[in-house]
Amino acid sequence: MWVFGYGSLIWDPGFTPARRAVARLDGWHRSFCMRSIHYRGTPEVPGLVLALDRLAGAFCDGVAFEVRAGEEAEVHAYLHKRELISDAYLEVVLPVEVVGVGRVQAVAYVIDHAHPQYVAGLSAAAQADIIAVARGTTGTNRDYLANTVRHLADLGLTDPELSALAADVDRIVDRIAGGGQAR
Repeated sequence: MWVFGYGSLIWDPGFTPARRAVARLDGWHRSFCMRSIHYRGTPEVPGLVLALDRLAGAFCDGVAFEVRAGEEAEVHAYLHKRELISDAYLEVVLPVEVVGVGRVQAVAYVIDHAHPQYVAGLSAAAQADIIAVARGTTGTNRDYLANTVRHLADLGLTDPELSALAADVDRIVDRIAGGGQAR
């Protein structure tokens, strides 16, 4: 069993894999298109978390985790509980290209366009305003973004949109700390 991580799974998979390697998923992109009402926001002040959103010609670089033999059911149950907390993700199996391994079928979590937490088309400015102030049960939305950017960089992967978004969020947080408004 393989699992594809593109956001918090990269830096906090929640299980010890047999192997982890950089991987690419074609036809999907990493997007802040899911309102977070649990982990990085609340129902009153939703945050945003990453989801895989289908886009022709796109790709998403992330990490593929090979689950240890005999631990498949346990890991699957853990991921189901963690990722499907509000059913805004759909669990699918997709082909990913794993560096040093080749093509494998991996469990991935993609956004459900019919779910009320799906938000498409938010501008980068709107995303930054939300991420700068949202907080949920596992911490700030800002930390979620910063951890994802940092861990992608540690893997030698770049996501210019996420890096620019993180810089915008930092500016907003600095402005708020200095007594200014978000935007």
